[in-house]
Amino acid sequence: MRKDNRLKKQQHNIDFCVIGGGMAGICAAISAARNGIKVALMHDRPVLGGNSSSECRVHICGADRHNRIKNMRETGVLEELQLENLYRNHNKSYSIWDLILYEKIMAEPNITLLLNCSCINAEVKNNHILSVSGWQTTTQTIHQVKAKIFADCSGDGILAPLTGAQFRMGREARNEFNESHAPETADNKTMGMSCLFMAKKYRTPQKFEPPPYAYIFNKCEEIPYGRNAHQWIEMGYWWVELGGEHHSIYDTEKLRDELLKIVLGIWDHIKNRCPDREKAENWALDWLQFLPAKRESRRYIGEYVLTQNDIESEGRFEDIVAYGGWAMDDHNPAGFYSVSINAPCTIFYPAPSPYGISYRCLYSKNIKNLMFAGRNASCTHIAMSSTRVMGTCSSMGQAAGTAAAIAVKNSILPCDVKKHIDALQQTLLYDDAYIPWVKQRFSRNCIEAKLTSSSGNPEPVRDGINRPVGNDPHCWQCSENDWIEYQLNKVNPVNRITLILDSGLDKLIAMSHLQKDNQLTNMPETMPRNFRIEGKIKNKWHILSRVENNHQRLFRCEINKELSGIRFVLEKTYGSKKSRVYAFYFE
Repeated sequence: MRKDNRLKKQQHNIDFCVIGGGMAGICAAISAARNGIKVALMHDRPVLGGNSSSECRVHICGADRHNRIKNMRETGVLEELQLENLYRNHNKSYSIWDLILYEKIMAEPNITLLLNCSCINAEVKNNHILSVSGWQTTTQTIHQVKAKIFADCSGDGILAPLTGAQFRMGREARNEFNESHAPETADNKTMGMSCLFMAKKYRTPQKFEPPPYAYIFNKCEEIPYGRNAHQWIEMGYWWVELGGEHHSIYDTEKLRDELLKIVLGIWDHIKNRCPDREKAENWALDWLQFLPAKRESRRYIGEYVLTQNDIESEGRFEDIVAYGGWAMDDHNPAGFYSVSINAPCTIFYPAPSPYGISYRCLYSKNIKNLMFAGRNASCTHIAMSSTRVMGTCSSMGQAAGTAAAIAVKNSILPCDVKKHIDALQQTLLYDDAYIPWVKQRFSRNCIEAKLTSSSGNPEPVRDGINRPVGNDPHCWQCSENDWIEYQLNKVNPVNRITLILDSGLDKLIAMSHLQKDNQLTNMPETMPRNFRIEGKIKNKWHILSRVENNHQRLFRCEINKELSGIRFVLEKTYGSKKSRVYAFYFE
């Protein structure tokens, strides 16, 4: 009989360690890995996605504000993930979304994934993190990860207490950063956390008998938004929120218990006590959220702290690497019980879309090799009320991961990447992450080549702005069987071509059960479905690649041939007569 008297330990030596597998962490890990460095992604849950996962089911919001601001959706890694979901997950299953995120991480050979692994310790020397250790519950294994750079994308900022990294928690006083929306006096209050539910409609009446611990709400007035709150009962409600007047980390378990009592009490009200209860007669609970979706806890202090004033002035930093656009959505610390003090559950303060986020908000002021992205980035409470949404977190995550790759390759610290900010910006643009007010640059060969097309003006495909901005579509408009081509001055080696295609940035593709609107459940009709890449060899066109059932905006193809011309031919869309190409270039 075998006896195991010691805990199993496993060591990993890599370049970049990401703590937290929410959307920020996923985008950081993928972008770093694709830019050529070895990555470990440590996540304390069995599924990836954080608040967007099947455990929480919060929809991904961003600068487009549920498509109310057209063409402002975050592209790059997040766009790739959401388009994959749109292509495969027509029934809006959150478990399939979990699977897609898992598959994308597992497909990257440079990523080591550690699920069910909670970071519990860090080794620090001279303000540098040497290693972190995580406890993996499923294997009862301690995983020690040694890395050159670490990124905390955990939301709660676990590496702050483990490393001594400077952080804040709570609300700044109004006069500290001259923020008009901040309270007069600083305090420890935060935004809270929510527990949602999902309900399903049946053909026959469904009874609900609340458990004895559920709270009782006899009157609509006891519930935020009153009688109007129950118009949408398939999934609800974000305002079932607590925690802002407690410690939003240490008190999570007891707050979860309270939130469940409220959720069940609200369902009892909808089913048994509301004047409109007959509308819910055939509905029954189908799912309850046991892992609260958090909005705010620790926020790291970086070299720069983003403020309300930065957001309102559009954040036009020289070192802009990410962007936001969600309103400053400041939830009342009282959460659900704000109704009892006659206060709104949240206040939406105006913000421009887009506004820029400085690279200096993504690395620690005092721990030299610590980066971060997501809701724990370096922002004031008021600024974070906008940057905390997952679309913006993903934008920051991709920027942090790309910067980490540059740092590792150049054997420098995250703060020194400031000297390489142009390279960071251009790499992000190359990977289809949008950076407002920054243009992508193309090779001299690409710029000097003659560009023609079967119809329309082809020049916007190399203007460096790969989406509509304002009234300028920045694209070549095309129909099926149209072509666009580069004619080279002489035979040249062509290594790869890149296309940025029409993924319907003016459409809503974020998966949600929280809203009734025009969200897509199939591919945008304008997306090129079938197309071919042709190369001119000895004055004759040859098919180099033919693509069927394309469902991605960013398409990149290795060519590695001597050519005198390169052509893209659109064969078929997903239903539209028209499509757009935002970029077409070669290297």
